[in-house]
Amino acid sequence: MNVMWFRSDLRVHDNPALYHAMQQGDTLAVYFAPIEQWQRHNLATVKQDLILRQVLLLQKQLAELNVPLMVLAETDFDNLAINLSNWVAENNIHHVFFNHEYEWNEDQLTQLVCAKLSAKGVKTSAYHDQCMIAPGDIRNKQGGFYKVFTAFKNAYFADMHEKSRPLYPKPQKQNKLNIASDVSVVDESIQQVTKEVSAQQLQVWRELWIAGENLALEQLDSFIEDGIDHYHETRDIPSIEGTSKLSMYLAIGAISTRQCFQGAVSKPNGLDNTGCKTWAVELIWRDFYRHLMAAFPEICRYKPFKAHTDQLPWKQDDGLFKAWCEGKTGFPIVDAAMQQLNQTGWMHNRLRMVTAMFLTKHLFVDWRLGEQYFMSKLVDGDLASNNGGWQWSASTGVDAVPYFRIFNPTRQSQRFDENGYFIRRYLPQLAKLDDKSIHQPNALQAKQCGYPLPIVDHKTSVAETKTHFKQLSERETDPLFREYGLS
Repeated sequence: MNVMWFRSDLRVHDNPALYHAMQQGDTLAVYFAPIEQWQRHNLATVKQDLILRQVLLLQKQLAELNVPLMVLAETDFDNLAINLSNWVAENNIHHVFFNHEYEWNEDQLTQLVCAKLSAKGVKTSAYHDQCMIAPGDIRNKQGGFYKVFTAFKNAYFADMHEKSRPLYPKPQKQNKLNIASDVSVVDESIQQVTKEVSAQQLQVWRELWIAGENLALEQLDSFIEDGIDHYHETRDIPSIEGTSKLSMYLAIGAISTRQCFQGAVSKPNGLDNTGCKTWAVELIWRDFYRHLMAAFPEICRYKPFKAHTDQLPWKQDDGLFKAWCEGKTGFPIVDAAMQQLNQTGWMHNRLRMVTAMFLTKHLFVDWRLGEQYFMSKLVDGDLASNNGGWQWSASTGVDAVPYFRIFNPTRQSQRFDENGYFIRRYLPQLAKLDDKSIHQPNALQAKQCGYPLPIVDHKTSVAETKTHFKQLSERETDPLFREYGLS
């Protein structure tokens, strides 16, 4: 008997491990819900709820293939490894199939599970699922990992046909096993993770973020048919549905990057279509951050890629951070974006950059606080992409924005929310302001609207941040600074 160990790959189409398991014999499926580990990882409640609802739907899809699914309650990864190996032995399993995960803790779990199963004489087979091209398969001329995205992207396109993993079909139905699925733990787990969430908030989430692999595939088809051609023109405008809205499905594995990429190249003219090419590049960014995470696992542990930037004198100002979290900074586009995040569990990608750069470059608050806050709120929270995005914005990461390039939030607002439609949606107190004033109300307008004044001055704060980075750069070139291992 084979077992398919599901992780962040909750689907039956294009699932390498599931496909190979069923190709090699009768297969049983298992999923562990490590709620305490999720909480340690600061996983958003909205995402935990979505994962568990996806597991319930996965059970039904597996049932159509005659694959029973066992869902077992778990606390953390240490116990998971022990209990998985015990469960495998108790059920006379000879071969365990699973897909790789690249985060530090998840990779350590993989190694621990394999060691324990090997000690029991159980074979394991692991597959690369999350990345179209496996980490390590793209190298620069020196044999190292690319640290510049453009070079990585060019090599990716050049090697894509040779090195990209295949697109796997949905497995054929197997003979019925005399084993019943058991997913009773899921309802209990949902109750546990949402016990402090109001009924109103839960309703909002579940109306916005509907679980289901079939729904994810339908949404992909719809985007490819109606949205991708203009993606390059609409993706930066937060007031319209200009993106694919597939990120949450990618984050929980209800759909794969490989499926998305296939959708893009299936269009007439394929990657010669500007919209398709732009979206494909965004998908490659996801792989880029995973390749980096596999090569430099310390970034999973709150370490900056540019080690010397750990010497920056980030402010430890709870008041500034709280104002940012609550969307009360006095900068409308920042506050509207934070309201979108807090109310819905999602934020438009352009605004993720704007708000992240505001926290790190205007308030000069440590990027790690922002990274953690996003993970605690995002339905599509993804460690690799979230970390990569924050370090890009903070100028601490690989191929990050230069420290002196700092977004002016008001100009970003004027450019990407010209008529203030997005701001009006999430800051209704400003709705009556004209299209010019809404981007930065004056003191009288702010008072009349009950809106806070800016908590920092744009020019002053930007100048201070540039000074901090410039001084750090000067220290880095100082021989004494380098001699004592601070660079």
